[in-house]
Amino acid sequence: MPLQLDTTSPNFEQEFTGLLKQKREQDTDVNDIVFEIIADVKLRGDQALFELTEKFDRFVLSAETVRISAEEIQAARYACEAETLSALGLAATRIMDFHARQKPEDLDYIDNAGLRLGYKWTAVQNAGLYVPGGTAAYPSSVLMNAIPAKMAGVERIVMVVPTPDGLMNPLVLAAADIAGVTEIYRLGGAQAVAALAYGTESIKPVDKIVGPGNAFVAAAKRQVFGTVGIDMIAGPSEILILADGLNDPAWIAADILSQAEHDAAAQSILITDDAEFADRVIDSVEGHLKTLPRAVTARKSWQDFGAVITVQTLFEAIPLIDRIAPEHLEIATNNARKLGELVHNAGAIFMGRFVPEALGDYLAGPNHVLPTARSARFSSGLGVLDFMKRTSMVEGDAASINAVGPQVVTLANAEGLAAHGLSVSIRMNK
Repeated sequence: MPLQLDTTSPNFEQEFTGLLKQKREQDTDVNDIVFEIIADVKLRGDQALFELTEKFDRFVLSAETVRISAEEIQAARYACEAETLSALGLAATRIMDFHARQKPEDLDYIDNAGLRLGYKWTAVQNAGLYVPGGTAAYPSSVLMNAIPAKMAGVERIVMVVPTPDGLMNPLVLAAADIAGVTEIYRLGGAQAVAALAYGTESIKPVDKIVGPGNAFVAAAKRQVFGTVGIDMIAGPSEILILADGLNDPAWIAADILSQAEHDAAAQSILITDDAEFADRVIDSVEGHLKTLPRAVTARKSWQDFGAVITVQTLFEAIPLIDRIAPEHLEIATNNARKLGELVHNAGAIFMGRFVPEALGDYLAGPNHVLPTARSARFSSGLGVLDFMKRTSMVEGDAASINAVGPQVVTLANAEGLAAHGLSVSIRMNK
């Protein structure tokens, strides 16, 4: 059974705080191993990559085979079912349309001192995408990581994907082709992250690395940050559903399990103002678990980390939602948008009884790479801006430096930086 809380209970605050502090990931200390892998790739380049690939993924690579060829990509597309390719195409079109609207505008104006001020936005030139591999890979994640880079104007989009035992899901290659990925390498693990960050004989380095991975990949991203940019360190998936008693409990139960089936460490939370409805949802979850292929994983997630919270009113749930800061928030009520507009902290909000989170996972348009583990309090989902940088611009003449220069000299002298002041005063008409 999931944890059940009620805001009228005298112990609610203590129990709710315990829920917030719940540890869902095991502390796996892989930093020393990852450090050695990165150092090896930096020192020996391709040779280290190929040896590590043979060790961990059990197949032999060479400079001639590390990059996936155009012919292999085309063959992968032919191996996909036409209906699935069509769905991928629709998803790509919708994701492109949404992300194209995120591109920011430059700023350019002249202030009252005569200085021309502004900034310009430019895309990073090289982006690296880490995509989990094998036969159970997710082509939707390829679209969600590559398309924002493409819409930002990134010139070179490089994808690394592990192919354990040489196996590859053809849909992953098809998705990369649809999304405009320019290079694909059959590499995984910390060694792939190191190759993207530092480069080898076969792979030129990138400027930013995005995409999820296991503990080794996460540790590698942390360690190369600073040499390259990274997106985020993603944790297990999570969903919070705010629902009233007018919903079909089977629908809400299915939404709960849509995240629980991802990972035994995933978390699903239901908040409702109807205790009887909560019981019916719990019963419906049990009913669905009898038929789901990933029932073992989903059941463990629901039992270990699931929670049902009963509130007096739906508006009482808003501060609880903000404290949880969920990756995904569904609001299945009559006044969903009104409630959604009151929420400060959530990675993505799905409003209305007919908008399950799974819609956003595939083709609603907004990105499904979202902040987890309460990081929605201070960060956003992946988007075009993650592949762009802002450069400020200042332009002026003699009149403008005379208008503001004396104050610059005053401040420079106050900080004891005489050369700063001199570089301004020497240009002023004294």
